[in-house]
This record gives sequence, structure tokens and C-alpha cells, in this order.
Amino acid sequence: MSAARTLTLAEAVLPEAGAVSNAALIVAASLVTALAARIAIPVPWSPVPLTGQTFAVLLSGAVLGLRRGFIAQLLYLAEGASGLPVFAGGAFGVATFAGPTGGYLCAFPLAAALTGALAERGWDRRFVSMLAAMALGSTVILASGLVMLSSFVPAAKLLAAGLLPFVPGDLVKSALAALAFPAAWRIARRARGQT
Repeated sequence: MSAARTLTLAEAVLPEAGAVSNAALIVAASLVTALAARIAIPVPWSPVPLTGQTFAVLLSGAVLGLRRGFIAQLLYLAEGASGLPVFAGGAFGVATFAGPTGGYLCAFPLAAALTGALAERGWDRRFVSMLAAMALGSTVILASGLVMLSSFVPAAKLLAAGLLPFVPGDLVKSALAALAFPAAWRIARRARGQT
């Protein structure tokens, strides 16, 4: 894996993207995250639902790269903080950040940035490295989430409430991305006439 910066998938597909295109990509990534939050499955023993958000967060970083992925997730958080019902279950408002899911939400920009930074180093070109990039991004979200959730859940129940229910889904989502990204890169290379 190269330490030099490589193109992100968005840069490969839209090589001449200007300010308007970049802004559109950032807004689109924030809206995809909001749509993914609509996929929310309650966990009976936890105040934290299973959602599609984390997948959208990590994909935004992998597709857009460090800066645009980070900004897209900051925009998503700003949308929710301003009163748009974009968080899981239609939640909104600044108070959400002080609740049981606040730690997970606050980690979204960092997780997108990490996944984006790794994609910029070519980690999204191979199954194993993309799987690792997604897992590292998930780890950022889960770790931050557990820290905040520990204020709401007894220590003995913390892992059962804030980690264990999410690991299987995160593994599946990571594997899907790890399969999809190398294939997407092959398609992008063929479209540009490269082998």
C-alpha cells in the first residue's frame, strides 16, 4: 500500500470537478447519510438503534476522501442540530448530541476522514485493505459511542448495549464495501481506457 496520495473514486469519475461539483458531492453525501438514518432497528436492551448511518458515513469518506468526507459529515450533523429530522428515528436538535447516541454522531466526521485518508492512500483498491479501512472507521465510531453511552448505561451492560449488537452488521457492511470498491475501481479504469 502506497503512502503517496492517490485519487479517490469521486476524483477518478469526476476528474475536472470544480467548486460547484464538490459542493454537490458533499451535500449529496450528507443527504445519503440522512436517508440511511431512516433505516433504524430498535435494540430492546439498548437506547442505540441499529442504523444504516455508519455505512453511509464510511462510504462518504471512502468515495470523497478525507476533506470532503469530513465536511459532508459535519454538514450532516449541522443539518440535524439546526432542527432537520435527519438523525435515527427522526431525531433532531442539539440535545441529541448530549444523549445516548451523541458519541456515535460526534465521531462521524472523524470516521469519514479516517476512511477517506486511507482511500487516498489506495486502501480502497483491494479487498483486504478496504475491509481494514472500514473496520478502522467503525472502530472510531464505536469507541466514541461507548464513551458517551457509559453515562447512560451501567458499566456491566455497556458492551451489550453499545458494541456487541453492532459488530455483526459492521462486519457485513465492511465486507460489502470491500467487495464493491475494487470492482468499482476496475470499472472506473476501464471507462478511462486503462487496464
